[in-house]
Amino acid sequence: MESIIVMEMQNKTTVEMLYKALLRQLGTTMDVVPKLLASDLEWWFHGPPQCQHMMRVLTGETALDKGFRFEPRGITAIRDRVIAEGWEGQAYWVHVWTLKNGLITQFREYFNTWLVVRDLRPPRWEDKKDDSMPLWQSQPRDLYRRSLPGLVLAI
Repeated sequence: MESIIVMEMQNKTTVEMLYKALLRQLGTTMDVVPKLLASDLEWWFHGPPQCQHMMRVLTGETALDKGFRFEPRGITAIRDRVIAEGWEGQAYWVHVWTLKNGLITQFREYFNTWLVVRDLRPPRWEDKKDDSMPLWQSQPRDLYRRSLPGLVLAI
């Protein structure tokens, strides 16, 4: 159990470093970012095609100073995944990063989508958790004013 907590803290720190590097927009930013990402990063996107902002930044298609500004309002680590969410103007986004040995191996980008993360592992006898509760769910601040499509991410 303690090793899971340590792994979660390390994974969260790695993702925080990524966002900080992108927000600094310094010449060294693109020196830091590739060191955090696997060379064969798996990517999945859900949202309007024109909103694939993070992948455009990571591939260099969009310059940092010309692109969407990703400033997470919350970052949560759950085992080997780190979930970040934020708002930019009228856009709500959620990123789910999967890490292995301190390296980001998978990236899921959700745009203007309500996300619920559930654990689908069979419960163990000693687990006291309530299986009806999600591990994580979106907290978009403007949800009361508009409806967002919903997805469940099973981990």
